[in-house]
Amino acid sequence: MAAGASFAATRSPGGVNDEGRATILIVEDDEATCRFLGDNLSADGHEVLVADCARDGMRMLEYKFPDLAVVDLALPDTDGLELIARVRAADGVATRVNPDTPLLVLTGRDGELDRLRGFERGCDDYMVKPFSYPELRLRIAALLRRADRGMRRGRLRVGELEIDPPSRRVTLAGQPVELSQKEFALLRTLAAEPTRVFTKEELLRTVWGFRSMGSTRTLDSHACRLRRKLAANGDRFVVNVWGVGYRLIDGLLVAA
Repeated sequence: MAAGASFAATRSPGGVNDEGRATILIVEDDEATCRFLGDNLSADGHEVLVADCARDGMRMLEYKFPDLAVVDLALPDTDGLELIARVRAADGVATRVNPDTPLLVLTGRDGELDRLRGFERGCDDYMVKPFSYPELRLRIAALLRRADRGMRRGRLRVGELEIDPPSRRVTLAGQPVELSQKEFALLRTLAAEPTRVFTKEELLRTVWGFRSMGSTRTLDSHACRLRRKLAANGDRFVVNVWGVGYRLIDGLLVAA
C-alpha cells in the first residue's frame, strides 16, 4: 500500500463529528496490518490515512491534521518513539503539527520497559500485537472523546472572532477567515491573552523563533495583513501600540 493512501468516509469539518467519526492516521509499514485497520476503521465511519514510515507520518500530521494516530514502533526509517517525541515537542504555533494529537502505539514489543518508554515519550495508549480489534476500537473511541472535550475547551474567542487551534480554523461572525501559517501563529499568540500588549521582541521570538530583535519588518507586514483580513464591518482586532508591540481587542475601539 502506498504511503499517503486513504480510506474515505464521510466526515464533518473541524474534528470529530456528532457521530464520533474522525480522521485517523495509521503509521505502519506492514501492508496486511494497514489493510486490516483501514478496512475496519473505515467501516466504522472513520476516514483513514496511511503512512509507511515516520517521515511520511510527520508530513501527514503537519498537513492532514488527523484527529488521532496509531503508530507502530518498528518503522523502516526511524523508531516510532522518535516520531512520538517529535510530535510532543512541536510548539503548535510556528509548526502545523498539533502537539496534543492523541497517539496510540500498536506494536509487537511487549516488554514492560518498552511500554514505559512509550509513555515516557508521550503516547496516550499502548497495545501489543496480536491485538483484538473490538478492544482497539473502544480505546480509540475513548481517546477521541477526551480529545474532543479538550478541543472544545481549547477554542479561543475574542468578541465575534473565534479561533480553534487544533483545526487551525478561524471564523469572524461565523464566517471563515483564511490565514497563512504565520498569520495564524501570530493571531493565536495574541489571542492567548487578549488586551495584553505583546512586545515586538516577544512576538518575534515566539512566532518566528528569532533570538535577537533584528528587523521588525517581517512582524509588521504580517500584522498589517492580519489586521486587514479581520477588518470586516470596520472592526479592529489587531492594534499597534506605538513603540512597544501589538495587542488584540474585541473589535470595537471606543474613542477617547
